[in-house]
Amino acid sequence: MPDDPAGDDAGRSASAEHSSASSEATDGTDSSDMSDPASPVPPDPRTVDPDATPPSGTKLCVACRAGRVDSDGYCENCGHAQPRERDHMEEELAAVAAVSDRGLRHHRNEDAFALSSAALPDGSPAVVAIVCDGVSSATRPDEASEAAADAANESLPAALERGTHPQQAMHDAILAASEAVNALAQEPGRATAHDTPRHQNAPACTIVGSVVANGLLIVGWVGDSRAYWVPDDRTFASARLTEDDSWAAQMVAAGLMNEVQAYADERAHAITGWLGADAYELEPHTASYKPDRSGVVVVCTDGLWNYAESVEEMARVLPPDAAQRPLHAAQVLVGHALDGGGHDNVTVAVVPFAVPPRGAGSAQDKA
Repeated sequence: MPDDPAGDDAGRSASAEHSSASSEATDGTDSSDMSDPASPVPPDPRTVDPDATPPSGTKLCVACRAGRVDSDGYCENCGHAQPRERDHMEEELAAVAAVSDRGLRHHRNEDAFALSSAALPDGSPAVVAIVCDGVSSATRPDEASEAAADAANESLPAALERGTHPQQAMHDAILAASEAVNALAQEPGRATAHDTPRHQNAPACTIVGSVVANGLLIVGWVGDSRAYWVPDDRTFASARLTEDDSWAAQMVAAGLMNEVQAYADERAHAITGWLGADAYELEPHTASYKPDRSGVVVVCTDGLWNYAESVEEMARVLPPDAAQRPLHAAQVLVGHALDGGGHDNVTVAVVPFAVPPRGAGSAQDKA
């Protein structure tokens, strides 16, 4: 993702000069009589009435509380950049929670997430978490991630309620997300100033999702966003549930490098799979697990796992009460990434998994 250009705020600072109307002209005429009525002086934020009611629909600056906010998100009076809704987002829904943050180095948040719940035909509950990461080398990556998350989150609960097997529902949801991102490529002329000419290729993003339903844990993904399993009892092993679509993963799989060597290479994070009109043949990955003990699923973008890459690191950073306090756990994980430097947008969903009363041995089926 491109770094925030230096001086962006300063370049938009207003340069209006407040003048006094009490001075006298040299010929004895009141200088206020000579003012240009077509050039009104902006209100001084130091003296403006903070309780004055602005015209209906007017968005005022959070800094000076006087200037109107333009379409680019800057104050027309003082030039202050306004916080964007997606700079920091938190949501808690039943037994799942997610947090997303812009990070410390980027001008916008190009990640997105979506949470939902559904009732299966037998009445049992299902919980869904979707996390997407916009590809910064593409145009409008923030729109791509949002479109994908929304589409998958609409498709999955509907399919589950119809009785579709969760693993098939996840596969179909990724295809729906892909179609939503592809559709953005048919909408020209919406690129922003941050999308430079060299970035005018099709919108794209990664996706990873998790479904907990009927004692099953389903994950699906395309790209390098990940899902981790961390048991409540940390004496048992944690596990990574996804495999990156990336240059580094290909090198490791081919036996050309070990994991340490591959991820130390500057090409490590070049992704080989994504959602978008210019993607190679789309191959959604899905996996079904049946854990034999309770735990949580951490669904995240590389903005988090870059600071806790191994399963041991992720388990160490995740609070021990994550299953009882998923929102707090997600906040802690995002804070860990920001404390580590916050070089990227960071998004994480925490999905508790409780073993059904009957219990069952562990098994898995990958597709």
